[in-house]
Amino acid sequence: MTLDEEFSATLKRNWREAPLDDVDRAILEYAEKLTKEPARMDREDVERLRAATGLDDRGVLQITLIASFFNYVTRVADALGVGRGS
Repeated sequence: MTLDEEFSATLKRNWREAPLDDVDRAILEYAEKLTKEPARMDREDVERLRAATGLDDRGVLQITLIASFFNYVTRVADALGVGRGS
């Protein structure tokens, strides 16, 4: 969590423009592909994530589960109109 409002605004607008380290950037690239093109995920995506972050199987699984769960919850909320008012 950060109190840096400019950093937070940049992340919301376009995370690729934010001043991130290589590890955070690799994690977000992985999560973005998992979100937008899940059927195109392959072993190379996992290996690229490992190389950039040093994560083991458990770490890769955790990132995958967190991103997937967030995607699931967001889709359910969108389908039910949560947050759209009446």
